[in-house]
Amino acid sequence: MALDAQHWQDRLTALADKHGVVGASLAIRLGDETVEAAVGVLNQRTGQPVTPDSVFQIGSITKVWTATLVMQLVDEGLLDLDEPIARHLPDFRVADEEVSRTVTTRQLLAHTSGIDGDLFLDTGRGDDCLERYVAAMKDLTQVHPQGATMSYCNSGFSLLGRLVEVLRGQTWDAVLRERILAPLGLGSAGTLPEEALLFGAATGHLVLPGQDAPIVTPQWGIYRSAGPAGLIHCPARDVLAFAQLHLDGGVAPDGTRVLSTESVTAMQQAQVEVPDPYTLGSHWGLGWILMTWDGRPVFGHDGATLGQGAFLRILAEDRLSVALCTNGGKAPRELFESLYSEVFGELAGVEMPSRPEPSSAAGPVDAARFVGRYVREGVEMTVRQDEEGGLRLKTRNTGPLAEGLPETPEMQLLPCDGDVMLAKGEDGGAFTPAVFFDLEGERYVHLGARATRRTG
Repeated sequence: MALDAQHWQDRLTALADKHGVVGASLAIRLGDETVEAAVGVLNQRTGQPVTPDSVFQIGSITKVWTATLVMQLVDEGLLDLDEPIARHLPDFRVADEEVSRTVTTRQLLAHTSGIDGDLFLDTGRGDDCLERYVAAMKDLTQVHPQGATMSYCNSGFSLLGRLVEVLRGQTWDAVLRERILAPLGLGSAGTLPEEALLFGAATGHLVLPGQDAPIVTPQWGIYRSAGPAGLIHCPARDVLAFAQLHLDGGVAPDGTRVLSTESVTAMQQAQVEVPDPYTLGSHWGLGWILMTWDGRPVFGHDGATLGQGAFLRILAEDRLSVALCTNGGKAPRELFESLYSEVFGELAGVEMPSRPEPSSAAGPVDAARFVGRYVREGVEMTVRQDEEGGLRLKTRNTGPLAEGLPETPEMQLLPCDGDVMLAKGEDGGAFTPAVFFDLEGERYVHLGARATRRTG
């Protein structure tokens, strides 16, 4: 099936306008054919238009690039996924001594270590930033027992970046350039803001509670210590070039083998089931998020950073990959859902799963199973019962990045199915699943891909 570039430009333009997105860049690859589209502006202050050459921050899609660097170490016999990471980083510590001694690379790649994952810490712009970050992890506690479930762990990927540095004798940024960016010919991709300035770079936008108009984020990017977890910037087409590496069995376009076929396959194999299968995917691989759409396997990753969001989905059976980069506005995720539903439906006959809806058949809610305070690094969530007997969720950001993030308004929690609740704001928008569950005698909520324990 030939790709109609004008059709997808028209659909991106219409849907970006519908969902109030400031700027977006789309790239679709089907087989050997690629089309690109762009809409909006890079920065509301300058009015500079988005083009297919514009670079966006791809946020946590970076994690799969870091996972690829780790798997290259496995290919070369320098690393065993199931040996303790302390073998290579003997000074590594977290609060739990047993976890410090035994946590493995596999657990970090699959987000099953249980280490509190949202320590965002400015350790400087120097080449020692990851070394200093890992030293600061010594006080991080467990959000769940090691290996017991899945909870998204940014800290674990900064740790993996340091592992790459130690085993390669170079900074993570340098290893990324040498071992992925260069073989794939990605000349405008980078990790530092001064590199982004050499190209047309998007800045993020936020919509504050009670307002309609987006504003430019007060800070362009996050700290260099978060590099391996989320600092790559590039055009949407470069995200597809990386995806194509994994579709082509680890071989670059010029024939260079970047990753073994065995490692490509291993990264796409399920390592853990996700308690909340609705938001991202049902399982996690080694870096990749794994999902099933209309009975067919799809994999990919999302990225969210300060006012920017990126989305990658790959249907290997049809050699179809789609990347969308956005720089904020009212509803970037709704743009992704609307657009990808059309792309995968029209090009592959695959129906994208819809979000869960509240159940009219749900019985009375036992408030005691939900009410309480749920706390982890950087976030405090409170579930309370209101005067009418309904449940309300209030989320408060508490970490260093809190000043750059809008305050989250209190949301209703509506029953869906058993311990699955749906959070919805007063101003509308899509439902956000909140999956409550019990683990080793403790009560948890899985929200935003993270497990958070009830503390009171």
